[in-house]
Amino acid sequence: MAKLSARSIGILCLIVTSVGWGLNWPAMKILLREWPPLFARGTAGMTAAIIIAAIAARAGQTLAVPRGQAGRLCISAAINVFAWMGFSTLSMRWLSAGQGALLVYTMPVWATLLASAFLGERLTTKAICGLVLCIAGVGILFGDQGLSLGIDKLPGILFALGAAWLFALGTIVIKPTAMPPLSSVAWQLAIGCLPMIVLGVLFEHPQLSALSPAGAAVMVYMTIVPMGVCYISWFAALRRLPPATASMATLMTPIVGVVAAAISLGEPLGFKEFAALSFTIAGIALALRRPA
Repeated sequence: MAKLSARSIGILCLIVTSVGWGLNWPAMKILLREWPPLFARGTAGMTAAIIIAAIAARAGQTLAVPRGQAGRLCISAAINVFAWMGFSTLSMRWLSAGQGALLVYTMPVWATLLASAFLGERLTTKAICGLVLCIAGVGILFGDQGLSLGIDKLPGILFALGAAWLFALGTIVIKPTAMPPLSSVAWQLAIGCLPMIVLGVLFEHPQLSALSPAGAAVMVYMTIVPMGVCYISWFAALRRLPPATASMATLMTPIVGVVAAAISLGEPLGFKEFAALSFTIAGIALALRRPA
């Protein structure tokens, strides 16, 4: 009964994480109308880092960085926060929220391929077929863009795939730091988001007065839910479920993102989008599937 209870809690945590991260895609698109991407994401992440650090301290977790761990912590923050969050946010300057979500969450496929290259894991036929399905899904999504793809969409595609590829690389080659989970998340958010704020101030020149009450509400949501609650629930799920199960559950995120963007932003949601979702998610699921 105890194991069943732990599994149920883990699945509930994954649902919270996937829905919260999925809804963040259209929310971020709304915020970009008022604030530039790096500054907006960096500010939300730094605020979340302070909140999570306070929660960690309240829970008795030390915030001290162990000796010899600072370098690994900075590299992890650069890949898992600065590249993952920063690049995925920048991609939405050229892509719709649904397109960005679908491309970024091809990450598990790249992780499978990189595990073969760096860890010597055998590249299975399922993984190769999964990659082919993902490429087919992306092709369906952008296939009608024609030659305009290189001008209108290519920078966004490169940023989205760059975020997915670097995050996958980080999960493969960077070992976790010897720190409590909440403290590690707080430090990674702070280290990764500080450069976003600095770059945003220097190059994006944000106007603080441009933030409307609706934009402020989106900022509050993005700070508390995707960067706060979702990260905490993600780590809680990983303590109760196998990593493969947790990875499979994140397939909900692009579905939520695409549907939410269609409802809130009026983005297209027709046969092409459903076909692209089906091919891409089937490819990711196939790549993640392990032999019994």
